[in-house]
Amino acid sequence: MRFILFVIDSESNSASGNEIAEIDAFNSTLQSDGHWIMAAGLAGPSKAKIVDNRGGAEIVNPDSLNNGPEHYSGFWLINADSPEIALSLCMSASKACNRKVELRPFLQ
Repeated sequence: MRFILFVIDSESNSASGNEIAEIDAFNSTLQSDGHWIMAAGLAGPSKAKIVDNRGGAEIVNPDSLNNGPEHYSGFWLINADSPEIALSLCMSASKACNRKVELRPFLQ
């Protein structure tokens, strides 16, 4: 089964000095245990555009779907044999990046 883990961040710049090392170690564990598919960071909401071209409307809004104080700042796409394993990995991800992390099944 595949799952996506979204890192939830804010504009508060709450990063601590060890987060990159912790994230790198978590990524290495995912890779060595066969859970790794990919991971990436995301630009902030100020870089978002909402596009609606249904019916050829060609509407482009320089905005984000979520205008609240929190936003997705990155993600992991993982393999896990069960939702319970995915939840355990999500707990480790949250600890490694020092952020809330949202877990969702990845539909294929």
